[in-house]
Amino acid sequence: MFSATVVFLKSALSFSLGRYFHTLRGLRRDRTGNVAIVVALSLVPMLVAVGASFDYIRSYNVRQKMQSDLDAALIAAVKQINNTADADALKAKVSDWFHAQVDNSYTLGEIDIDTANHNITATASGTVPTTFMKIANIDTVPVSVGSAVKGPATSYLNVYIVIDTSPSMLLAATTSGQSTMYSGIGCQFACHTGDAHTVGKKTYANNYEYSTAKNIKLRADVAGDAVKDVLSLIDTSDSNHERIKVGLYSLGDTLTEVLAPTLSTDTARTRLSTASYGLTSATSKAATYFDVSLATLKQKVGAGGDGTTSGTPLKLVLLLTDGVQSKREWVTDSVVWKSGQAVSGAYWNKVAPLNPDWCAYLKNQSNTMAVLYTEYLPITSDWGYNATVGSTMASANWKNTWGGTMDSGVSTSITRRDYIPYALADCASSKSLFLSASSSTEITAGLSTLFTQYLSSVRLTQ
Repeated sequence: MFSATVVFLKSALSFSLGRYFHTLRGLRRDRTGNVAIVVALSLVPMLVAVGASFDYIRSYNVRQKMQSDLDAALIAAVKQINNTADADALKAKVSDWFHAQVDNSYTLGEIDIDTANHNITATASGTVPTTFMKIANIDTVPVSVGSAVKGPATSYLNVYIVIDTSPSMLLAATTSGQSTMYSGIGCQFACHTGDAHTVGKKTYANNYEYSTAKNIKLRADVAGDAVKDVLSLIDTSDSNHERIKVGLYSLGDTLTEVLAPTLSTDTARTRLSTASYGLTSATSKAATYFDVSLATLKQKVGAGGDGTTSGTPLKLVLLLTDGVQSKREWVTDSVVWKSGQAVSGAYWNKVAPLNPDWCAYLKNQSNTMAVLYTEYLPITSDWGYNATVGSTMASANWKNTWGGTMDSGVSTSITRRDYIPYALADCASSKSLFLSASSSTEITAGLSTLFTQYLSSVRLTQ
């Protein structure tokens, strides 16, 4: 379109200039008064025609810049406004951003926002000052542009929140809590299984009973706080509860659907905090089998849609995990001891980072995976840790054991713990949808950050 316009304007310019110089040559040969009058009368229109060519080319270029400015302003506004149904807030944000970009090439007029039909459409109008066309008392040329964006923040969306409920999520959430656990019973994890402990004059049936008595918050509890924050974001983003559904799932030796996708965030909060539903620290799974659980999740989630209707929603999986394929017996069974040291175990190689290919079960169905890694704590004083997660990827024989392929450039001498973030980053749909969190504060904020990051992903549709 642009090249055709330029060709037309060049042709008009060439014709006008040619006619102008042809007339001048005729004027030099003809001495009659009629010719001079004709030339005088035609000179102004010819100059206007020549000037129009320049002014319209200039206005076309300005319109292109104005279009780019509006596209950028609309995308920026949608990413910064939580409630994209608020047309007034969007208009103000677009206007602020747009006016900051405007230079002397045009004057900005009205900006209109339309949020109907799960699209956000913006139009802007303005004027471009003329140069040559002022001869004909034409001081400005009107220009107008339009832009539209669509994304998760404006679409029907199902959010599947998957919480790792393995024993490793029973780690004390703070350093002070970990210190209290270790000084009291010699372990930072509040496992539901294991030996009884007598501390002072009181006996505790297991680690979890001790953590409860000492009011120690565990990572499983923090995971619940993180999910509550996401539910609050959903309330804000979909205040009428007609567009975003949320489902809850526990991940361990298998996948359990705690709550099928629902528009009711209140129901989700109840399921999340009620111990009998298995998402609190009061219970945990004996193992973490990502290959089994994610394959089951694939069936639960199904294929993602384009978000245009409630029957074809976009689908986001929010996975909160420490990323380790594990089972207690893989660490403790068939261990060979020498001089009080554990030197080998039949299944130590099995305790390893998850294979990111298992996440492809979901990503291949047009679903988006976002992953929050709750960093696995290095416990170098524990023989079980040193023999498994603290040992090398080479000793895990990851390819033969779980089918995993390490990232190129990463040495097999890296510990399994240190490779976990590589594996989980590859599990996510993009690097921007992966976060690592170590403290309770980071974990709580992390899931909300991932959800907000996903909502802010928009694409131009016009």
